[in-house]
Amino acid sequence: MNKSTNINNLNSFKSENFDWKLIQSEMKNKLGQDVYESWLKKISFVDEFNNYLLLSVPTRFIRDWITSRYIDQILQIIRLYKKDIIRIEFKIDDKNINQNYENTNVNEKVPDINENVSFIKDSYLQYNRIDPNKRFDNFITGSSNKLAYEASIKVSENISHYNPLYIYGGVGMGKTHLLNSIGIELKKNNKVMFISAERFMYQFVKSIKANDMVKFKEYFRNTDILLIDDIQFISGKEAMQEEFFHTFNALLDKGSQIIVSADRAPNKLSRIQDRIKSRFSGGLVVDIQKPDLELRKKIVEMKTEELNNLYADQLHVSKEIQDFISTEITASIRELVGAINRVVSFSRIYNKVPNLSETKVVLKDLLNLAENKVTIDLIQTTVCKFFKISKNEMLSSRRSRYLVRPRQTAIYLTKILTSKSLPEIGREFSNRDHTTIIHSVKTIEKIKEKDPEMVDNINKLKNQILYNNKDNEI
Repeated sequence: MNKSTNINNLNSFKSENFDWKLIQSEMKNKLGQDVYESWLKKISFVDEFNNYLLLSVPTRFIRDWITSRYIDQILQIIRLYKKDIIRIEFKIDDKNINQNYENTNVNEKVPDINENVSFIKDSYLQYNRIDPNKRFDNFITGSSNKLAYEASIKVSENISHYNPLYIYGGVGMGKTHLLNSIGIELKKNNKVMFISAERFMYQFVKSIKANDMVKFKEYFRNTDILLIDDIQFISGKEAMQEEFFHTFNALLDKGSQIIVSADRAPNKLSRIQDRIKSRFSGGLVVDIQKPDLELRKKIVEMKTEELNNLYADQLHVSKEIQDFISTEITASIRELVGAINRVVSFSRIYNKVPNLSETKVVLKDLLNLAENKVTIDLIQTTVCKFFKISKNEMLSSRRSRYLVRPRQTAIYLTKILTSKSLPEIGREFSNRDHTTIIHSVKTIEKIKEKDPEMVDNINKLKNQILYNNKDNEI
């Protein structure tokens, strides 16, 4: 019965009409009404290509949430009806674009907003679309990235002014954002190709296997602007480096602009030919450093304001939480944005903005806290001091009320603050059975629902355990 149904559905998809409503109905059935209404309903069908679908969502946050949690299930549902679809891509649409889509039949072809971006037909290079949301006007600048930003602006105004432009910096610092911004500006009047080094390598290998290197050379050397991201990934690939070197020279000779990003300076690139590193160093080399406090505050403020506008009736991340995130998360811009997204996710799931103690728990892996710092012994010691009992009393078999509650509290905190299994926790609490551990955790969870004092105690203990700081209690 199911097989015949799927065959009928597949046949219906062989026509030009792609029935997105059928996919939506199936997503609602398989993933549930709540998930569908909260997230999946916001997805709109844009276009169908050779082996992938282009879908749209209203915000980057919704895209990130969907792709991190539901993308595999969505793809499985689509493949029930059209097996040659092997991936899904998302674009972000602002309100005006969404309004246009609402007034357009989904079966009508939506104009390609990247029509000046060149790519090889029927190949994986189709995925290399410039992200319209990564623009110069929403790139936040500070002392750490000002030079890279100004150089990118200059190249966008006058190509070949700096050629090549080489931007390097750590993960999540905004290199790809700048490359996107340059591409958006230059594609108005130029043929632009934007690709990662990994995809360049993939297409190179594919062209060799298909004995079609002439076509490969034609596409990559017939462009006005070449933007190539994460060039360090060509490390050790001698044949590909050879081709890249000749492509690089051919583009320079014809006056094309080349912009490259990497995670390190040219002279630090390992297993890459010296002549390629020399070409990179011959242009303008600029770095993006770790964001300073002022820039981190700007980024957190902008991201929070964006999300506050999106969830105006539900979300108000406090200034205290914003300042905490700006001060404590220093590694990269991507981690800053990720931290805000976590706080927002917590708020939507629990219908409340976390207090400072809860925020520390939500972000504990981003706060430079070594995981081995939170040990069962530390938890037991902290809980014993808090409830003014000895560790021997806590670990004893006595079931006096003044001992049972601290013991259950310590077990609960061990479960949520460490990655230990139930049997491991049981062994550290005088070889108690794992069923006792489960009972203790459930007991504390039930008490928390009814007793505000217990909630307050748990928050204080979490804060002490994670930060070992009695003065910073919530």
